[in-house]
Amino acid sequence: MTTSDHSVRILLVEDNPGDARLTKEAFRAGKVPCEVDHVVNGEEAMAFLRREGSYGDRKKPHMVLLDLNMPRMDGREVLAAMSNDAELKDIPVIALTTSSAPEDIEACYRNGANAYVVKPPEFNSFIEKVRALEAFWFGTASLPEFVAI
Repeated sequence: MTTSDHSVRILLVEDNPGDARLTKEAFRAGKVPCEVDHVVNGEEAMAFLRREGSYGDRKKPHMVLLDLNMPRMDGREVLAAMSNDAELKDIPVIALTTSSAPEDIEACYRNGANAYVVKPPEFNSFIEKVRALEAFWFGTASLPEFVAI
């Protein structure tokens, strides 16, 4: 898959296939051209971000959308690893998760998350949240290495 120089590159770290599909569809239908790569756990996310193994040819994403509760290496561990890695700590990370627990929210911000978004259970509300993320992060905020469209 080739990434256009005018597309936003997003790494989606999500173990739930339904949530991953909805997120990708919402970005695909959005206003900003997006290239969404998807991995299912934190170990794969770190391999992708460090361009290891089969991810050696991947470009650095403009943003990471990170689920917290995953097998093998959870989102909290990914956040901690990214914030301690000079090559990765500048990538904006949005926790996109079902947890609304105050301790999860606090832990994510403490470990470098740029935003924390609770996934709503309803389809339309979920799509609206993803579109709001797109509008803010790609319409208002400036991202590292982002080429304006």
